Amino acid sequence: MAEVPDEELVRRFRDGDVGAFAALVERHERRVYNLALRMVGREEDARDATQDAFLAVLRKLQGFRGEAAFTTWLHRVTVNACYDLLRRRSRAPLPLERPSDEGRPPTPEPAAPDHAERVDLRIDVRRALLQVPEEFRAVLVLCDAQDLSYEQAAAVLGVPVGTVKSRLHRGRVALGRLLAGRERPAPADPSEDTVTP
Repeated sequence: MAEVPDEELVRRFRDGDVGAFAALVERHERRVYNLALRMVGREEDARDATQDAFLAVLRKLQGFRGEAAFTTWLHRVTVNACYDLLRRRSRAPLPLERPSDEGRPPTPEPAAPDHAERVDLRIDVRRALLQVPEEFRAVLVLCDAQDLSYEQAAAVLGVPVGTVKSRLHRGRVALGRLLAGRERPAPADPSEDTVTP
């Protein structure tokens, strides 16, 4: 049996089928959580942002006009939930927590030092990503981690495609500098650019 399209589940929910909403949550929960985790950096905050996003979807789904794909709209709601959470915690990035093993099968020990190096690199990238300004981080996560196209990211963020491309470039530069340990992240406003020794 073919998977029921999101748009059909939305229609069913509007017609009173609560199970249709549960199916949407089940289908998209992991992706929403992963997006939130990359945006906010902490598992607890990502769970909160995921819950906030789905609560917002539940409240707003009756008014969803379908001008964009459901997934595009869901990404936008999730990014907004993350922005709200970051504002609530005063934009102060907190130390990165190691992922918990709760509810996951045991991970085998690394077979070679190569694995440990890859894990360390992933942790370094996550830490650096949290230091990138929010508007660049959102584009980096949507385009590079979630594999959205420029057009899809623009629709999610409500900005022109050119802005997405510019923010993606600036975000990649900032992330690269942070990973190289050379400079602080690029300012959000190009007029604030300064040379850092």
